[in-house]
Amino acid sequence: MKRVMAYAAGSKKRLGASVILSVLSVISGLLPYYCIYRVLNLYIANQTEPSGILRWCGLALLFYLLRIVCFSASTWISHIAAYHILEGLRLRLVERFLHAPLGEVQKHSIGEIKSIMVEKIESMEPPLAHMIPEGSGHLLLPVISVIALWMIDWRLALASLVTVPLSFVFMALTMMISGKSFKEYDTSNATMNSTIVEYVEGIEVIKAFGRAGVSYEKYANAILNYKKFVVKWLSSTWITMKMTFALFPSTLLGVLPMGLYLVLHDTISISELALAVMLAMSMVTSFAKLEVFMEGIREMNFNIDSIESLLTMEELPEPESPVAVKGHSVVLSDVCFSYSGKKEAEVLHHIQLDMPEGSYTALVGPSGGGKSTIAKLIARFWDVTEGTITIGGVDIRKMPLAQLSGLVSFVTQDNFLFRCSILENIRVGRPDATDEEVKEAARAACCEEFIEKLPKGYDTLAGEAGKRLSGGEKQRIAIARMMLKNAPIVILDEATAFTDPENEDRLQQSIAALTKGKTLLVIAHRLSTIQNADQIVVLKDGRIEATGTQEELLATCPLYERMWKAHIGSRTWAVSTGGEN
Repeated sequence: MKRVMAYAAGSKKRLGASVILSVLSVISGLLPYYCIYRVLNLYIANQTEPSGILRWCGLALLFYLLRIVCFSASTWISHIAAYHILEGLRLRLVERFLHAPLGEVQKHSIGEIKSIMVEKIESMEPPLAHMIPEGSGHLLLPVISVIALWMIDWRLALASLVTVPLSFVFMALTMMISGKSFKEYDTSNATMNSTIVEYVEGIEVIKAFGRAGVSYEKYANAILNYKKFVVKWLSSTWITMKMTFALFPSTLLGVLPMGLYLVLHDTISISELALAVMLAMSMVTSFAKLEVFMEGIREMNFNIDSIESLLTMEELPEPESPVAVKGHSVVLSDVCFSYSGKKEAEVLHHIQLDMPEGSYTALVGPSGGGKSTIAKLIARFWDVTEGTITIGGVDIRKMPLAQLSGLVSFVTQDNFLFRCSILENIRVGRPDATDEEVKEAARAACCEEFIEKLPKGYDTLAGEAGKRLSGGEKQRIAIARMMLKNAPIVILDEATAFTDPENEDRLQQSIAALTKGKTLLVIAHRLSTIQNADQIVVLKDGRIEATGTQEELLATCPLYERMWKAHIGSRTWAVSTGGEN
């Protein structure tokens, strides 16, 4: 429960009020039994005047209504507190994702993250909304009942607890058996979630390549394996669990025989026996609830472990206050990088690259050479393993991520549309932009023509539009975001890879106009699009092969010369066949 309360900061007063109301509800729920006991005493003493009986019946009804009011208020407050806490947890996770290295986030599968952020955080609601307030009440009720039974006769109090030790034995066995399998259950559930997400996201590829049978089989097997495991798991604890549930609340097994024995020996009265039976029965619900809560606590511990595996992800260290930068030049000094942090797994080796403010730098080279990795390191998706990256003479590790994000615009070839309108998707670039400024950026990125053809134009939801938009159209929306953001440093990673030839020239002209005076880094396979760069950097196997202008590289770099000839040859072939590379 300490682990749960650690997430309740800001809602502890609400939870405290909920517990107090729950306790009042329990006490109010017991008082009607005393009222009935007093009515029975009146009947036994032949004092059956209506006024006396009605007074005690009225008090019983009043206490019953008070119980309902207190319980309702308790659960209402606890649910408000619980959902505030769940909101805070999900926001903390998203914040952690934003400040963690991209590689740390990518270690976790989509299914695992979805399971934690949706299901496991949601599973925190019952302990927060019910277990804490109601559990307090259900713990208190048996204590009060046992004390009341002790006041009638100490033997009744002991008799009410006769089944508890044996039930604890079966409860411990249940937890021991099921606890061993819970991690396996967690893994099986995450695998099933990942397979479902993969199947749904890849449905277009599955249909296109006729892999429906194979993919569906993988999907079905993941669900079937999960079902088999859960059935086997539950079966292994079925007997011990049922024995626990049967014995724990069986208070009458001891109280009723003992009570009858004491009545026969004139130790207690009939009305006291009735009160003892009512008190014993009042404990049944509490014991049953406590059993459920005990099982919930065990499951909750595993869920908190999973949540904390994300909440404790390594964060990129950053200062709190922005730092002053002198211009917007970008310099990579002796940069080495390994995704695993191990020297033998390096993908970049001693990169030395100077991009003066306002310059146009292009990265080219064979696939897997490290071009995109350099771009992502500048945006600080990861931290360099060795060396430094500076902007305006300041190490990017010494500036807040929000400041760095404001300095750098990044457009990749893999463009994501959020579940909102096209207008709002573009506005992501600058949230305070007016509608007209958003539309101006869309026009500059050659988006307006296809947006106007959508059912609701700019107000079309991206989910609906996404089915109609081509890769090039999505790419242009991403470029519109970049233009709207208007950051002083722009990174384009194959940003026009999917753009059709008809729009590419217009788009390149718009990008050239809007990035004039900015520090521009372009990663491109179409060498014709970067031949006017101030410097072209040729990368191969994580090392800089050569640096220079188009003319210099053609004269001095055999690798670039071969790439250029291959590019020109493919363009000539494409033109001769009526297309374009």
